[in-house]
Amino acid sequence: MMFCHLGPKLALILEQFLFSFDVAEELKEAIAKKNHKLIYLYDTNLVDEIWKESRPKPPNKPIRVHDIKYAGVDAASKLSYLRSQLLDAGSSAIVISMLDEIAWLLNLRGSDAPHSPVMYAYLTVEIDGAKLFVDNSKVTPEVLNHLKNAGVELRPYDAILSEIESLAARGVELWLDPSSVNAAIVNTYKSACDRHLENLGSKNDSMTKIYDGSNGQSWGPSGVYKASPISLAKALKNPAELQGMRDSHLRDAAALAQFWAWLEEEIHKDVKLTEVDVADKLLEFRSKQAGFLDTSFDSISGSGANGAIIHYKPEPKSCSIVDSKKLFLLDSGAQYVDGTTDITRTVHFGEPTAYEKECFTRVLQGHIALDQAVFPENTPGFVLDAFARSFLWKIGLDYRHGTGHGVGAALNVHEGPQSISFRFGNMTPLQKGMIVSNEPGYYEDHAFGIRIENLLHVKEINTPNRFGGMEYLGFEKLTFFPIQAKMVDVSLLSASEVNWLNDYHSQVWEKVSPLLDGPTHEWLWSNTRPLVKQ
Repeated sequence: MMFCHLGPKLALILEQFLFSFDVAEELKEAIAKKNHKLIYLYDTNLVDEIWKESRPKPPNKPIRVHDIKYAGVDAASKLSYLRSQLLDAGSSAIVISMLDEIAWLLNLRGSDAPHSPVMYAYLTVEIDGAKLFVDNSKVTPEVLNHLKNAGVELRPYDAILSEIESLAARGVELWLDPSSVNAAIVNTYKSACDRHLENLGSKNDSMTKIYDGSNGQSWGPSGVYKASPISLAKALKNPAELQGMRDSHLRDAAALAQFWAWLEEEIHKDVKLTEVDVADKLLEFRSKQAGFLDTSFDSISGSGANGAIIHYKPEPKSCSIVDSKKLFLLDSGAQYVDGTTDITRTVHFGEPTAYEKECFTRVLQGHIALDQAVFPENTPGFVLDAFARSFLWKIGLDYRHGTGHGVGAALNVHEGPQSISFRFGNMTPLQKGMIVSNEPGYYEDHAFGIRIENLLHVKEINTPNRFGGMEYLGFEKLTFFPIQAKMVDVSLLSASEVNWLNDYHSQVWEKVSPLLDGPTHEWLWSNTRPLVKQ
C-alpha cells in the first residue's frame, strides 16, 4: 500500500494482487468514511518499478507429485467432486488461488513458500477442463504426465487475468471466494462481465432485466460469491492421510526424544546454549528422520520471560541463553512427505517454583479435559474452548490465544475452516476426519510462559446413548511425547487425571521406544514412568 495526497484528500494506492477482495473492500469502506479514496493499481506494481537491483529471483525448485499412498484419493476424483459442487451452486467454473487448496486438489507439492510444501500458482476448473497457471520451468516430466492424466492443462503464471477475462466473455458463471481470491481477479471478472453485458445489450433492447434476479432471468454472468468448497473437503482427512499423520508423528517423536535427551545433558554440563542454538539442533535431529522436508514453522524457543511472548522468534543477535533456573518453552513442528507435525512442551531443567507448578498443572488439566471431550455432531469448536480454560479460570487466570487450529496433512500447519477458540465468529462444526491442535497455555508477563500442545484427530465415539439420534464425537491423539513429570503438582490432579497422564505415557513408551536405542531409549523410559497420587 502507498499513500498520496489529492488536494485535501488522501488516496490509498492498493496493489490488487496482494489483498483479498474482502479485505480490499473493507479498506475501501473504512477510508471512504473519512472522505478519502482507494485507488487500485492495475498494470503497474510500484515496488517492481523501484526494486530493480539485488532483488531475489522467484523460487524455481521443481514441483513434485504427492504420492497416492499419502494422498489417498487421486486428483481426477477430487476434480470430479469439485465439479459436482459447481453444478450444485449454479456455477460452471471456479478460480482457486489458495496455494494449499491447489496442492491438495491436484496432489502436488512444492517448496515456494517457507515451511509449507506449496507452489505459487492459480487454478481454474470448468465442467469440462482445468488449467494450472504456474511457472513452467518448475514442471517436471512426471508432473506434466500427472496433470495430463487428471485433464489439467498448463498455462503461464501471469496469464491468469486474461483467462478471467476470457471466462467472463464466454458468459461463465465463475465461483469466487472473496475471502481468499485477490482483488485483481475479482475486479477483472466484474469489469469483464460488465463489458459482456454491454455487448449483449447493444444486440438486445430487452436488457433491462440483466440485473433483475427477482424473476430468475439473467442475460449475462454475475458470478457466484461464496466460500471455497475445497477448504472443508481438504479438512476432512481420508484414511491414507490420517495414517501418514500417525506415522510421521512417531518419527517426529523419535527425533524429539533424541533432541531432549541431548539438551538436558548439555544443560546439566553447564554448556551455554542460545535459544537459536537449541532450535538449530532440533532441526538437525529432525532432518535425519525418513521423509523429512522442512520445519512447519519457525521454532518458538523461549527461555524465561521470552516464553511469555506467544509468537516469539529468537534471533541470533538478540536471543537469550537457555537458563537452567527458568522455564523453557519450545513450540516446533516439521513437514514430512507423509504428514505435518506441531508440538509444544514446557520444561524446567532445575527446580520449578510451587506457583510455576500450579500454573503448569492447571494448563495440563485443561489439556486433558479437551482431549477427553465428547460432544454431539454439529458442535462448533468455540463450544469446546472453555474445557481448556476452566481450570485456569478457577484461580483468575487465562490466556490470549485460541486453544486449537486446524492442521493440514503434509500441507500447511495452520488451516481452516475449523478451530477451537473463544472467538464466536467461526460456526464451522468439528467433523470426523478433521485435525486440530490442543494447546492451552498460561503466560506470566516478563517471567515465564507455559504451553502444552498435541494434535488430535476428530473421530466418532461409541456412546451408550444417542440423544436425538445424533452421532457423538471425540478425539484420537496423534502426538506421543512425554509431558515433564516434575512440573506436575499431583495434589491438584484427580485420580482420573493421573490415570490419563499415566496411560498417555504408557502409550508414548509403547509407540516410540521401538524407534530408539541407547541413552535416548533410557531417557524415554525415565520420562514415561507412572505418577502416583498420594
